[in-house]
Amino acid sequence: MNQIFAAQQEQKIKLGIIGLGARGQGHLDLVLRRDDVELVAICDVEPRALANAKEIISKSGKKMPQVFTGDTEAWRKMLEIKGGLDGVLIVTPWELHKPMIIGALQSGIKYVGTEVILGISLQDHWDVVKAAEQYGGHVMMLENVCYRRDVMAVLNMVRQGLFGELIHLQGGYQHDLREVKFNDGINTYGHGVEFGEKGYSEAHWRTNHSVNRNGDLYPTHGVGPIAQYININRGNRFVSLCSFSSKSRGLHNHIVKEGGPNHPNAAVQFKLGDVVTTSLHCANGETVLLQHDTNLPRPYSLGFRVQGTEGIWMDVNQSIYIQDKSAKSDVWDPAKKWLDQYDHPLWQKWSKETAGAGHGGMDFFVIHAFVESIKNGTATPMDVYDAATWSAISPLSESSIELGHQTVDFPDFTSGQWMYRKPVFALHDTY
Repeated sequence: MNQIFAAQQEQKIKLGIIGLGARGQGHLDLVLRRDDVELVAICDVEPRALANAKEIISKSGKKMPQVFTGDTEAWRKMLEIKGGLDGVLIVTPWELHKPMIIGALQSGIKYVGTEVILGISLQDHWDVVKAAEQYGGHVMMLENVCYRRDVMAVLNMVRQGLFGELIHLQGGYQHDLREVKFNDGINTYGHGVEFGEKGYSEAHWRTNHSVNRNGDLYPTHGVGPIAQYININRGNRFVSLCSFSSKSRGLHNHIVKEGGPNHPNAAVQFKLGDVVTTSLHCANGETVLLQHDTNLPRPYSLGFRVQGTEGIWMDVNQSIYIQDKSAKSDVWDPAKKWLDQYDHPLWQKWSKETAGAGHGGMDFFVIHAFVESIKNGTATPMDVYDAATWSAISPLSESSIELGHQTVDFPDFTSGQWMYRKPVFALHDTY
């Protein structure tokens, strides 16, 4: 990959990374591969995370960046680094995203990339949007599923009109996370039923959200691609939302099975329902169904469905049907031949460079898009309005469930600009 960007070294940008856990180390590796980026600062309060990051940097042969650690405010010192930063990647627990994003914008950094999600409360989302507007900054959520190869091929088909007018879409986060939410405090996955203060990595912080919150806590993997298909914030918007939650059994059962009925955590009451279902209605008349399903035994699936007046794609059965074009009437076609035929130009261009990048190559694209936006001085392809809209589904779904499954209004973070913004995913037209 380095040779591809070698000719652009004179445009080298200065980046910092806050958060060097498993996810942060993945981004670190991708940043180090590039010759158009100088990693000048890293920050984490966990000694193990820093040690792992330093090892990755040492093996890359790149210069060791300045290291900020020692207390929970170390990241603020990093943002004031001498010589400044062109951009910063925030890869920390969810509740830290809002203050870190706003802190970066206030320090004069114009490009902020953040992992899912944007904030906890609905007000958090408004605060980030207003800060981005006030300081003229770009906030990009690093939502990698928007770059999944089949997702982008379907986007290509949508743009070419193969599905006709879109009517209904589905997606979600359907992923057994029990071995992410619990461990023994030493290993990241697979052993033990500890969490919170005794947990390691995501079990240290993520599981507490399942204890204290009930809603779609991770909506962006499903809604990000769907929002691109139906031009949310670019000629269309979500206008209302309604959520339902099932009872909660999965996490308790996991603790009892792995740790025994007398384990202290067997007494914990988990607020998060095992399956949370959210319906959204759009200004242009489409309906969207999202599901959050992380506590029960199941294979991984995002459950995408794109259905229009001329056809339908479903990723669960890996099938497509296009009226008058599929091999047989009312019989599914295997999706592969369609996805290969409509493989997105970005994947055709960069497929070799995705080798070794996380999540099947998707992580390459989010870092590439972020870096190229900085170099070109352009808006990021997924902007702060997208980040707020996708992420706000979490607090809105919590409100709907708490109100007895009432339908709630969906805020317009663009303040009316959605009606005038060009309905394209800019990255697809640029690189």
